[in-house]
Amino acid sequence: MTEQAWDTAVDFLVVGSGGGGMAAGIAAADLGLDTLIIEKGKKFGGSTAISGGGIWIPNAPTLTRKGMVDDPGAIRRYLRTLTAGTVSDARIDAYVENGPELMGLLDRSKHMKLYWVKGYSDYHPEEEGGSPLGRTIECLPFDTRKLKEDEQFQRPNSMKGPLGLWVTSKDYHDLAMVKRTWAGRRASMVAAWRVASNVVRRRHMSTGGRALVARLRMVLKDAGVPLWLRTSMTELVTDERGAVIGVVAEREGRTVRIRARRGVLLATGGFDHNQEMRDRYLPEHGRANISAGARENVGDGIRVGQQLGAAVDLMDDAWWMPSVFHPMGAVIPLVSERCIPPSVIVNAQGERFTNESSPYVNFVHDQLEGGHVPAWFVMDTKAKNRYPFAQVLPNMPFPQGFYDSGVVHRADTLPELAAQIGVPADKLVATIERFNGFARAGKDEDFGRGDSAYDRYYGDPTMKNPNLDEIVKGPFYAIRCEAGDLGTKGGLVCDENSRVLRADGTAIEGLFATGNTTASVMGNEYAGAGATIGPSMVFGYLAAKYAAAHTLPLSKSTEGASA
Repeated sequence: MTEQAWDTAVDFLVVGSGGGGMAAGIAAADLGLDTLIIEKGKKFGGSTAISGGGIWIPNAPTLTRKGMVDDPGAIRRYLRTLTAGTVSDARIDAYVENGPELMGLLDRSKHMKLYWVKGYSDYHPEEEGGSPLGRTIECLPFDTRKLKEDEQFQRPNSMKGPLGLWVTSKDYHDLAMVKRTWAGRRASMVAAWRVASNVVRRRHMSTGGRALVARLRMVLKDAGVPLWLRTSMTELVTDERGAVIGVVAEREGRTVRIRARRGVLLATGGFDHNQEMRDRYLPEHGRANISAGARENVGDGIRVGQQLGAAVDLMDDAWWMPSVFHPMGAVIPLVSERCIPPSVIVNAQGERFTNESSPYVNFVHDQLEGGHVPAWFVMDTKAKNRYPFAQVLPNMPFPQGFYDSGVVHRADTLPELAAQIGVPADKLVATIERFNGFARAGKDEDFGRGDSAYDRYYGDPTMKNPNLDEIVKGPFYAIRCEAGDLGTKGGLVCDENSRVLRADGTAIEGLFATGNTTASVMGNEYAGAGATIGPSMVFGYLAAKYAAAHTLPLSKSTEGASA
């Protein structure tokens, strides 16, 4: 095949514009590679843009400048404990060692402004190497007007409030206690000032994942890296040796062939919205598509990798998130809500089955293992009046649509509530009575709720135990709790350089992957907030480093043939 068969040629091609793909593009350009990013959607940012935007990378410059300096050995031990042998030491070591390098690279840009979300505990702070102060960093708010013509192509996220209100994760933590603490009341006053300020200054402020991808896009623009939207990869192109040398894609109705001299990075997300793959791989009670991942995530990268013989792993797992399925179709994650003190989550027998305030992946693992789908979040009027729930503010009623769809139920007594949701009344009453005893004592003897610093982060600091309070004041509410997810966790098996591997352990030359396209370096666990985006960015960076240092050997037909 001749050179003219290619429509365009670059050194390094990135497929997908989430955090991992953007970080890889920045790194590749910094290393002197002619780089292109392609994105199948109409907007850039992928699932990163609709996430909280946290980045979990120990010893990032943002942390070390604040004195949060970790022993890399302790971090390795923490991750090895959590992954329990499901992830190679080489992958863990590469993540721990190269994360600070990547963040140092980004730190050089005037656009990358980050801060430490101090106090947002690691998800398992009690394990060796875990930290109750946390290592999560987040971008400072960003005025997306600076994107100029690219602003219209940025994917929106759920952190934007009415009248231009914007909140960081720290603000969200404080606002959840608006009826309970001075910090909450102060946060509400700041929020009101922001609304007024935005009206006057006409800013377009973004936070969380949207701020992160906006800032990364600014760095890419400075580096001269193009980003093609509406460009969907359809197949990989290989030479006669099986090395990947490019892709075929559909761009706005036209087929384009893109040569990639140093390799292709797949950063296309998981198979969140591919029902056939969900049915094939995920556990029975996790197959319903209640995913908050980007709609474009249908397993494209995993599919083309498997066609070339790539191995896959962790395909039966996801970044699970207990969720409320909104009557209009939106997935509402339950993060802070599960820490509301006067509340429990029960199964179809009206019984608790795990620590409600535990990390969300662990919660849903227990939910799925026991078949507790759906579960029911039960709280009293005291809780309803004190704390926000599923985007409904304290003292505000649930919309009628929640009741009409069966998502929310309300009753004056617990037996009446039990009848509405179909659980045994005597079991529900007994469960609440037992929980109330724990609340009075300040100790959950069944599941240890409130023992971990992670549990307490979103709890009510005015309580003896921030996660325990008596459920006594009617009317009572029950909200249907689904086994949702933020994206799938399994995918292509990669080495420490992000090279995609076959089942025999050999690398597919020229093919790299990162993010939810790969089997996660976190295994079946979750180290802390941002332990999805952090590894995605680091392994994108590692792919670029490897591609820059290694030239693909030429074959007899240097331009290859279609796979």
